[in-house]
Amino acid sequence: MVVQEIPLNQINRPLPRQNDPNKVLALMESISAIGQQEPIDVLQVDGKYYGFSGCHRFEACQRLGKETILARVRKAPRAVLKMHLA
Repeated sequence: MVVQEIPLNQINRPLPRQNDPNKVLALMESISAIGQQEPIDVLQVDGKYYGFSGCHRFEACQRLGKETILARVRKAPRAVLKMHLA
């Protein structure tokens, strides 16, 4: 697993999530003050990125206008992606 900056617009989020607005605001304040401390987890399948966790951090970075997000990238085959989508 590799930790790297990934462009937000390259991360597919196939499962809709309901975020807690207060948590997103708190994360926005924290990220603005001290930067993103905890990476999100993404799968890399066939050169594309898929995110299933870190929804609040993802939204906070989007709303702050960030172009990238710190992510733990795990390369995986299509079979693993299908398990996440099931």
